[in-house]
Amino acid sequence: MYTLNQIIVLLLCLVFFNLSYTQNEKDQENKPIIVIDPGHGGRDPGAMTAQGIKEKDIVLAIASKMVVLNDTLFENPLRLFLTRYTDTLIALRDRTLLAKTLKADIFISIHCNKAINTTAAGTDVFVYPKSEAQASASTYLGLTVQKGLTDVLGIKNRGLKYGNFQVLRDNDSNASILLELGFLSKSDEAIYLTKEKSQNAIALVILQAIIKSLRL
Repeated sequence: MYTLNQIIVLLLCLVFFNLSYTQNEKDQENKPIIVIDPGHGGRDPGAMTAQGIKEKDIVLAIASKMVVLNDTLFENPLRLFLTRYTDTLIALRDRTLLAKTLKADIFISIHCNKAINTTAAGTDVFVYPKSEAQASASTYLGLTVQKGLTDVLGIKNRGLKYGNFQVLRDNDSNASILLELGFLSKSDEAIYLTKEKSQNAIALVILQAIIKSLRL
């Protein structure tokens, strides 16, 4: 049998843990929701390097590193979700549906580029303005990401552009961009993008840009 004091202690512990859980739940609810969309996947490899390394694998690696960095280095300031966590082909409509269902604050679709011109290099950011507020938020996010990639990592900035992509066109997030990280058809950029150290650096810069754009 429990003594009266033991019962009181147990009740206090239950109250404490319940309050802690409720507080953690509220803290989670108050965090910005970010959806990261690693492009392609499954039977759709996207672009490829001369050595056969696939875009789908590069962008998934970067997105996955963003999840880890958010939870560790940044102490989890964002509720971060990926449209795919494995090598799976997700329909474009389902990528935007996830963002709509979660009521995402930010949506970023990550890709790598390729061109016949093997000297083409640098990052492109695409936006699809759906309202004045969304255009402003998307533009600021895109420019912040590009500035980080250029200033911190030295990647050439090819500018912000209008892009009629379905993942942007059908998106209701407060800010949404499609990011082309570099050209797999350019040997030095391809080598850079396939290195784990570079992928960690890119993931870090994108996360910092998100946090800055949200003014956290």
